[in-house]
Amino acid sequence: MSTEQKSEFTIELTAPDISAYKTGNRGIEYVTTFDSGVEGPHALVSAVVHGNELCGAIAVDHLFKQDVRPTRGKLSLAFMNVDAYHNFDPANPMDSRYVEEDFNRVWAKDVLDGDRDSVELRRARAVRPLIDEVDYLLDIHSMTITPEPLMMAGPIAKGRVIAKQVGLPETVISDAGHKAGLRMRDYGDFINPDSHKNALLMECGMHWVKESGDLAIETAYRFLDVLGMIDPELAEKFGPKTLPQAQRFVESSGPYTIKTDNFRFNEKFSGGEVFDKAGTVIAHDGDEPVTTPYDDCVLIMPNLRLRKDESALRFGRLIEV
Repeated sequence: MSTEQKSEFTIELTAPDISAYKTGNRGIEYVTTFDSGVEGPHALVSAVVHGNELCGAIAVDHLFKQDVRPTRGKLSLAFMNVDAYHNFDPANPMDSRYVEEDFNRVWAKDVLDGDRDSVELRRARAVRPLIDEVDYLLDIHSMTITPEPLMMAGPIAKGRVIAKQVGLPETVISDAGHKAGLRMRDYGDFINPDSHKNALLMECGMHWVKESGDLAIETAYRFLDVLGMIDPELAEKFGPKTLPQAQRFVESSGPYTIKTDNFRFNEKFSGGEVFDKAGTVIAHDGDEPVTTPYDDCVLIMPNLRLRKDESALRFGRLIEV
């Protein structure tokens, strides 16, 4: 990473010390489950799927330190890609997203059951029994260049329904993820329309800004409150003080996957831009222009890491929910 790239980032958050949570109580390191003894769902709040996204660790650490316990069902708190997280260095904050491969691209069953090996796959296989067990997942993330928080609600209607119940942030993205591999929020029954299981992936805004840590905490308490699993006083104290008057739902038609080693945007995009006309040129991939596929096209999460075979951004259209 160049000095110029390093200077672009301001690190306002401190990575919490999570060593006290290593042993857990599930036989899986950094995983703890609290059982209320009362019938109800099993909810999971997940952090550091990407090791340099500190806001999720801050939220889970907050739930631990406030001794949050479920009033019904079970609550699991988990730190996922801990090897990458332990490598976080504020001087090189982009370098610890993962160790060998993206933990959030390995969740296809054939990949998990296959012969491939990596630090991330070993960890995914270790936590897989927990993911198989839970009914509701909140997976907390942050972003590189998109300042507006986004709720990633998955490709089917039930994800949009629970996103609307949670009620924040203002923009909800309904999408199928990335060509490079399946996200944890899209694993198994989370995207089975006939299953009650459901998942949300919260992008709390930009990496390392104070607001992303604050929103991660608020979202975790709001999620558990919507499920009726925590004391309402806790939800009132630590959840969002206000909710957006209305949410904007954007359905993604899919990502644009980079084809060459020379992809560049025509200008600096941060996400959320709307282009009136189909065919508007927004980038070039080698010599090929990249154009908007339809009228009123919304640009979703443009990527700073412009590498061949990875997503440069996603295209979307506004929908009613």
